Amino acid sequence: MTVLKIERLNNNKVLPEYKTQGAAGMDLCAAISEPIILKPLERKLIPTGLKIELEHGYEAQIRPRSGLSIKHGITLINCVGTIDEDYRGEVCVPVVNISNEEYTIEPDERIAQMIIAKVEQAQIEVVTELTQTQRGEGGFGSTGK
Repeated sequence: MTVLKIERLNNNKVLPEYKTQGAAGMDLCAAISEPIILKPLERKLIPTGLKIELEHGYEAQIRPRSGLSIKHGITLINCVGTIDEDYRGEVCVPVVNISNEEYTIEPDERIAQMIIAKVEQAQIEVVTELTQTQRGEGGFGSTGK
């Protein structure tokens, strides 16, 4: 099991938390003192009041919460954000409202989830030809619906 070191900033009241024993992601909360209203198609960077330190060879992935996405159209601008192991700034969540309704983010509201994942850096090898596969160069939709 990897260790995630967390530094709380002044406006943080809630630590990330796995809501169930089998959860892959821990919830991140909005470290804000007043509600933030997101208009349709508006985007804002929401602070979490946390700084993290990852072990070597790990990243933190910031993902949307499925309930906010399907019920309210609140998702992340970059869909999945990556926090590299050497980043030491505050974790912030770039949210966007893709619905037709305003949405209010409340202080300490769960706004995203964070997954800790092992990563490897690849060694680049330039070749003149790639191995052939059955799919070949078939792109989007090439394998069916």
